Formats: sequence, structure tokens, C-alpha cells
Amino acid sequence: MRIHEELHLNQPIDLLSREAVLSVVHTSTCIKKEAAFFFNRFGLTNVQFNVLMLLRYQSNSKEGLSQARLSEMMLVNGANITTLIDRMEKAQLVKRTADPADRRYNIIQLTKKGKDVLDKVEPVYRNEIQRRLSVLNEQQQHTLIELLERIRDGIRERAENR
Repeated sequence: MRIHEELHLNQPIDLLSREAVLSVVHTSTCIKKEAAFFFNRFGLTNVQFNVLMLLRYQSNSKEGLSQARLSEMMLVNGANITTLIDRMEKAQLVKRTADPADRRYNIIQLTKKGKDVLDKVEPVYRNEIQRRLSVLNEQQQHTLIELLERIRDGIRERAENR
């Protein structure tokens, strides 16, 4: 369905690039809503799941990740990551310890409960995203990734030239 129909606009959008941007934004919103519904079944948010995944797959063995590094990887500011980690620590999904090399920094690690939750959610999540994206074949998924990368590269280049 075309974006103007989905949004119940009176007429089609007259600028192709605007239609493309609206389509990307609307699709992102739909994905976020579906993710919220999915993760709610497990008592998580999509952001909490992303933290758990980063800690499992992007940290150096059992060392964890610094809170600052997590913030960089998640594209959120330091204040947001602090509140997020506070909640996750209260839920016993992660633990926070001072970095022995620099006590101004916190190291975030998965707890046993965090690992157990991830073990339960991750396989279901993988199946769900594969099912949702099955409307695109493998080549189309690669093409989508490449097109979105080109858009981000163009945005980044323009920002660097300001």
C-alpha cells in the first residue's frame, strides 16, 4: 500500500524524495511498535534487549562494556543510558562496577538472570524477525541494507561538511 493511502492523505505526495523519507519513517515507526509489543511479552523493552545483545556479542569476553561505550553503540546520550542501566540493574539483568583502570567509568556486565532472559528471548526474536522480513528474499534484504547505508553515508558526509 502506498504511503499516502496508509496515512489516509487526500492526495499522493508530490515530491518523490519526501514520499521516500515518509515511507522510511513510517516503516521505522511500525517496526518500533511491533518490537514494543513483542518484547513486552518478556517484560523487556527493545532498548533493554539491545543492551543485552550488545553485552553478549560486542563485549570482550567477561569484561563487559563501559557505560560510555554502550551509549555510543546505542546512539543515546549519557543521561538516557544511566537511567536505562539503573532500571536494568534494579531488574537484575546487568551489574555495574567501577572500572579498575579509571574509577570515573562504569563497566556493565550481564548477570546470570540477564543471560537467562536473553537465552529465552533471542531464539524467539530471531524467528520473528526472519518471519517478518520473509516478504523480501535474501537479495532484496541485501539491497535494502545497501540502500539504507547509502542514505546514512550521504547524511554523514553532509553533516561533516557543515
